[in-house]
Amino acid sequence: MKNIIILPFLLMISVAFSQTPTMNLITPPSLLKGDTIAIIAPAGILKNRKHIIDKAKKLAQSWGLKVVYGNNLFKQENHFAGTDEERCQDFQDALDNKNIKAIWAARGGYGSVRILDKLDFSKFIENPKWVTGYSDITAFHNHIHNLGIETIHGIMATSLQENPDKIAKSIASLKKILFGEKLSYQISASKYNRNIKNNQKFSGKLIGGNIAILASMLGSDSQLSTENKVLFIEEIGEYKYSIDRMLQSLKRANYFTKVNAVIVGDMTKIKKNSTPWGSAIEQLILEVIPESIPVIFNFPAGHEPDNRALIMGRKIMITTQNRIVSLKFE
Repeated sequence: MKNIIILPFLLMISVAFSQTPTMNLITPPSLLKGDTIAIIAPAGILKNRKHIIDKAKKLAQSWGLKVVYGNNLFKQENHFAGTDEERCQDFQDALDNKNIKAIWAARGGYGSVRILDKLDFSKFIENPKWVTGYSDITAFHNHIHNLGIETIHGIMATSLQENPDKIAKSIASLKKILFGEKLSYQISASKYNRNIKNNQKFSGKLIGGNIAILASMLGSDSQLSTENKVLFIEEIGEYKYSIDRMLQSLKRANYFTKVNAVIVGDMTKIKKNSTPWGSAIEQLILEVIPESIPVIFNFPAGHEPDNRALIMGRKIMITTQNRIVSLKFE
């Protein structure tokens, strides 16, 4: 009877906690050598990719970690890595198992939203752990943010198929977060940056992810509050008119009304429509976001090999000096 009363109460407290702009989210414990992490596939199929997943396993083992695979990791159900029930079971097992200290998504694709509402996060709230991935995994970043817990927007296991030199910084940044090291970045200022003046400082908890997934979360319990936040966005494989449509949807939902700043990551493999859009993707974005909001372009995160890890839900301080933009996580 106690669990019936206490667990819903914990969920209520967690959601209220995450919606208070001035309060920090819970940081999952840093990993230690000997800890165990789970690789699971909550979305797209892993056809002919076992050797890549094994490569990711060896990487984690080189850090002193133990690695287990979800029982259904290599299942195949049309587009997906197993049925919704199988993928959900692997995720649930990893959430509930106290011996699993981090959950690493094997890949994205599509399918996370299909299992999101089937998951019970009660034990996860009691014993938080890092959930890591990007793209379709944005659905989990959003939902878990609203539970009051930080997550990692970073490379997935299938990212190990890329050229080792091109993903070295991606790997290093992910390891830093997992093992509790300080994280900061410096990037060259883009000519498209707006309201980014020299010696300027601004901050806020970092949220966001893939634009299509952010738009698909609107109107649900997983929709984010952007008030006093720094919003990160990235996208792949869309027409410009489609990106505009999704951004307009976010705008109509007041995503850009009270946000402190917007960081734009990779806009990869933008498709060409038979009718030209007529402007650069950067200009498209600037036309949607209110002129008063600072916008930073060219942050190396998204669907490119150089995909630097980000702590979603952590306060980030942004400063500018001599055409260099510095981003430091507290």
